[in-house]
Amino acid sequence: MKILVVADTHKNFQVLDLCVKKNPDADIIIHLGDGEHEFADIQAMYPQKAMIYVGGNCDFGNHELTHVAKVGGYKIFCCHGHTLGVHDGLEYLAATAKKNDCKIALYGHTHLYKTAQIDGVFVMNPGSLDSPRNRNKPTFGIIELSPEGKIKMNIMAMETKAQ
Repeated sequence: MKILVVADTHKNFQVLDLCVKKNPDADIIIHLGDGEHEFADIQAMYPQKAMIYVGGNCDFGNHELTHVAKVGGYKIFCCHGHTLGVHDGLEYLAATAKKNDCKIALYGHTHLYKTAQIDGVFVMNPGSLDSPRNRNKPTFGIIELSPEGKIKMNIMAMETKAQ
């Protein structure tokens, strides 16, 4: 099972579209907020693809702020992160995921990619496809879930120029 994780696309449809096209084997796409319009366009273009969206602090639509997804035998806690204080640390995020019986917690908001394991919870921020911070390249995340119970998380740099 391959999960494409993106966040903070901030109206940049082109980079989100390119990312989706470069990952056609993704079983599910999870967008962690601040990109409601381009996500809606991607969802319309790929109606057969499983997708999840949670609202961010720059979204104005009526979106869930958190979502617990069941994917490949795992429960995944999805949020943008702005309501969980992710700028101040990830302990509350991990505790909230654990409280919801989730093995994986995904968040955005900081525009800084990160993977970690906190109190037994796999945590990932895919960074930002549109406006990464700290002079980073645009990034997204890939999670692979094996039938044997292994979780593999990778941050991938996004090449935004045509090749």
